[in-house]
This record gives sequence, structure tokens and C-alpha cells, in this order.
Amino acid sequence: MSSDLLKKIANYNFRCGRPDPEKCALLVIDMQQFFLSISAPILPNVRSIIDACRQNGIPVIFTRHGHRNILRDGGMLAKWWGDCIEYGSDEWKLLDVLSPKAKDTILDKNRYSAFFETGLTGILENLKIEDLIITGVLTNCCCETTARDGFVRDYRIFFISDATAATNEELHLASLKNLAYGFAHILNTETLCRYLDRRPAH
Repeated sequence: MSSDLLKKIANYNFRCGRPDPEKCALLVIDMQQFFLSISAPILPNVRSIIDACRQNGIPVIFTRHGHRNILRDGGMLAKWWGDCIEYGSDEWKLLDVLSPKAKDTILDKNRYSAFFETGLTGILENLKIEDLIITGVLTNCCCETTARDGFVRDYRIFFISDATAATNEELHLASLKNLAYGFAHILNTETLCRYLDRRPAH
């Protein structure tokens, strides 16, 4: 499936790039109970990437979308969708199988972009990050918006085709094509994990 996705976007995904393990961070976008049905197919790949990053000393940053008071912090998002994830609710919680560690970062957000009023820019600057790996949901909303925001902040973006998901393949592919065209290197999980492995070759 992942190779099929890359074939379908090959006309746009022609720029060569690989993340530098010493200068990259992983963003795990909104892998919450609310999105379980959408994120379930990509969970094994997301977990593999998280494990690879931890094994190679790469920072892992989770985002968690939620609204404390929709009238105050809902903005256009609330007007657009009509309902939003309530902060502190069961649906707001990160999926248990992801098991964030004490050294991981969890950022709460209330807009599509992980950069919007979360302090993410400062965290990345302190860590001297230049490359961002993006996984999670939804491909065409929070993941794509974060990727674009990262790009205009001069981060190299690595967007993982089989570790991001949308409500259907049409939307997923449309985002992958747009991102490959103007904003991100699109990789699959297998290739990314190989690039991140800093162990000596035997």
C-alpha cells in the first residue's frame, strides 16, 4: 500500500532528501481517541517511527487537539465544523498504545497547525532542530497545515505517506501531491526508519 501511494505521487515527489538524525524531531499529530477509526490503520507504522526515533535519540513531540471553552478558543474551526474535541474528555486523550515517555513533549493545541500558540517554535529552536518528520491525522487538515507552517519557517519537512491518514484516500493523495509539489519530501515508514538508524553497519 505504501509503495502504491508513492507511485501515485511520483510525478511530484522527485526532490531527493533525507532527514539528519542529529537535527530532526518527530511530530505525532493528534493521535487521539477521537480519531481512532481513522488512525487505526497507521498505528503500527507510527509506533515503528516513534520507536526508531527513541532508539536514535531523536526528540518525539505529540500534539493533542482540544478546546477548553469553545466560545473563547474555538474560532473559525468551531464555526466550520460545529463541534470540537473537549479538552480533558475521553476523546481528547492520546491513544494508550502510543505510551508517551517522560522525556517526550506533549503540546496542546486548538487550531490545525501545531505551531499556532503552542510554543513549538521555541522548543525546536532550543533543540537546534532543522528537519521535521510529520506523522498522524488528519493528513489534509492538521498534518498538512503543520507541514506548510513548518516549511515557511524554513524547516525541511519529511511527511510520511503511510503514517498519516485522512478520512479517505482521495483527500490523502491530494494532500501528498500538494505537499510533494511545494512543501515536503514524502517518504514511507520503511525508508524513514532506515535513514534514521545511526547504528554502525555490519
